[in-house]
Amino acid sequence: MAQNAKNLIGLTGIPLVMVLGNSMLIPVLPTMKNKMELTSLQTSLLITAFSIAAGIVIPLAGYLSDRFGRKIVILISLALYGTGGLLAGLAALWLDQPYMLIMGGRVLQGIGAAGTAPIAMALVGDLFEGASESKALGLMETSNGMGKVLSPIFGALLALISWYMVFLAFPIICGVVLVLFLFLTKEKKQERQPLPVKQYLHRIAQVFKQHGKWLVPAFFIGSICLFTLFGVLFYLSDLLEEKYKIDGVIKGGFLAIPLLVMSIAAYVTGLIIKKKLGLMRLFVIVGMFLLAASYVLASFVKGAYALIGILIIGSIGTGMILPCLNSMIVGAVQKAERGMITSLYSGVRFIGVAVGPPIFTWLLGISRTVMFFSIAGLSLVFAILAIFFLKPKQAEQGGQNQEQDAAKERETKAWRQVSEVLGIEPGTQQEKRRARAIEKYGFDVNDLFARILSGKKEKEKN
Repeated sequence: MAQNAKNLIGLTGIPLVMVLGNSMLIPVLPTMKNKMELTSLQTSLLITAFSIAAGIVIPLAGYLSDRFGRKIVILISLALYGTGGLLAGLAALWLDQPYMLIMGGRVLQGIGAAGTAPIAMALVGDLFEGASESKALGLMETSNGMGKVLSPIFGALLALISWYMVFLAFPIICGVVLVLFLFLTKEKKQERQPLPVKQYLHRIAQVFKQHGKWLVPAFFIGSICLFTLFGVLFYLSDLLEEKYKIDGVIKGGFLAIPLLVMSIAAYVTGLIIKKKLGLMRLFVIVGMFLLAASYVLASFVKGAYALIGILIIGSIGTGMILPCLNSMIVGAVQKAERGMITSLYSGVRFIGVAVGPPIFTWLLGISRTVMFFSIAGLSLVFAILAIFFLKPKQAEQGGQNQEQDAAKERETKAWRQVSEVLGIEPGTQQEKRRARAIEKYGFDVNDLFARILSGKKEKEKN
C-alpha cells in the first residue's frame, strides 16, 4: 500500500472522534439529568465543560504542534480524550454522586479534543500537495460529516445498554484511532524552525491588524452557527423525551435529521463555491438570513415534527455558511500563518458550542418565544454586519505581496492614462455603478437577477 493511502487511513478517524465528543451525548442528556437528579443548567454544562476546554486549548495545541511536531501532539491528545471518557464512565459506574468527576472527565476530553481535528488538518497540508491535498481534505470533511449524522444514533444505541456507556465508548474509539494513526501515518521532518512565543503572538496581531475588519465578523458568524445548532439540539432532545415521550434510537434519528441536512448542504456548497470569493460572501449572507427566518418561524410552531421541519431551513443556512467561512479564512492569510489563524477560528467556534446549551436553557426559562426571537435577532444582526463588513476580496488582496499590489496599481494607472489620451470614457454610468457595487458588497444584485431571468428564458425556449 502506498504511503499516501496509509496516511489517509490513519488520519480520517481523527475528525470523527472530535465530532463524537458532544453530538453523541445530546440524545442521552435527558436521561443523565434524571439519573443524577440534575438541573437543566447542570446538564447543559456537560457540553459546556468539553467545549470551553477545547476552545481555550486549541490555539495552544496549534503552537505546540508547530514546535514539537503534529504527530506527537495528536497522539497525546487522543490519549487524553480517551482517558477523560474512561474517568467519566467509571465515576458513573462506581459513585453515587458522580457529577463532579464526570465534569472533570469532560474537561480532560475537551483538552484532548483541542489537539485532534485542527492539528490533523494542518498535518494534511504538510503531507499532501495540489490535487492530493484537496482529496485528503475532502475525505476528512466526509468523516466529519458522517460523525455529525451518526453520533446521535450511536449515542442513543449505547444508552440502551446504560446511560454511562456513552462515556466508556470513548477510550475504545480513541484507542482504535490512535493505533491506526500511530502505525500508518508518517510525519515529514519539519523544514522550518518554529516561531518563539513573542513572535508568534506578534504575527497573530499583524494578521488581525490587516484583516480584522472582516475576519472578526467571520469568526463570530462561525461561532453563532454552532451556538444555535447545539443550543437547538439540546432543546430538541429534551422536548422530544419530556413532552412527546420519544426516546432511544428513534429520538437519535430525529436529532440526526438537521445534522444530515446541514452536512448535505455543506457538501453541495463546497462543490458550487470553488474559489469564487464573491459567491462565498453571498452564500454566507443568505445563510444567515435563512437562520434568522427559521427561528422566527419556529417560535410559532408547536408540534415536534413541524418544528424539526422548520429547523431544517436553519440547517441549510448553516451548511451554506460554514464551508464558505472555512475557505475565506484559509485563503485570507499566507500559508505560514494559516495554522495559527485556523486554530483561533476553531477555538472561537468551540466557545459557541459551549455557551449554546446554557444560554438556551436560560432563555427558555423566560419563555420559548423569547428564546427563538433572541437567536433570530442575533442571526439577523450578523447577517446585516456581513453585508457591510464581510469582504473576502479585500482579504485576498491583503494576502498578496507588496510587489504584486504595486504592479497591479501601475497597470491600472497606465490604462487610465491611455484612456485619457485617446479620449475614451472609462466606462458607462451603468458599468461604474456595477463596479462600485462589486467593490462595496462583493457582488451586483442586478447581475444576479439577470442570470436568474436568463436561466428562466432558456428553460422556456427548451
